[in-house]
Amino acid sequence: MHNSDDILQRELRITEVFHSLQGEARTVGLPTVFVRLTGCPLRCVYCDTTYSFSGGEKFTLAHLLEQVRHYRTPLVCVTGGEPLAQPDCIPWLKLLCDEGFEVSLETGGAMDVSRVDPRVSRVVDLKTPDSGEMHRNLYENMSLLNRHDQVKFVICSRRDYEWARFKSDEYSLPDRVGDVLFSPSHGQLDARELAEWMLEDRLRGRLQLQLHKYLWNNEPGH
Repeated sequence: MHNSDDILQRELRITEVFHSLQGEARTVGLPTVFVRLTGCPLRCVYCDTTYSFSGGEKFTLAHLLEQVRHYRTPLVCVTGGEPLAQPDCIPWLKLLCDEGFEVSLETGGAMDVSRVDPRVSRVVDLKTPDSGEMHRNLYENMSLLNRHDQVKFVICSRRDYEWARFKSDEYSLPDRVGDVLFSPSHGQLDARELAEWMLEDRLRGRLQLQLHKYLWNNEPGH
């Protein structure tokens, strides 16, 4: 599909573009091109991508599109940092969809997702109490989500789990979105313990283990 030169010449600040297996969410295990945008307004205590907070390099969307095409992979994940903190992320997501890619967006719970192209699977990370950023959640986003989207909770403790369980019920997330993901904070909560809580409560949600941390120890570029 033809895209105007104006769109193609817009710029994003990028930390890295790489090809790996998706480590989480609905397409876990599938080869994916990752585009990691630089910058994030949040400071979650468990953040594993602090290297993306600053630095990076500016690229035009035309250049980024060529980089993505190079890997000949249909799945593209736009992540960060916080991708939506850069306004030109919105036309970038649309451009990827127009080019025929299957696109997911990993975003925190603090940014408005209403302008994201509806073809994009929005993976919204609602911040739990122990994240230190719960007060930044924009709950208005919950009514915008649909079966194409996903909601993730990173669970650090039993308190986080109970809070997430309540929020999932409050916003009817199992009926609203495609997947409700419960992810144990790596090194803080044993995955088996979280699994047992979910089974005991017959929770309508999916336990999520971050595949990349087991395969590559969360090294940049994976």
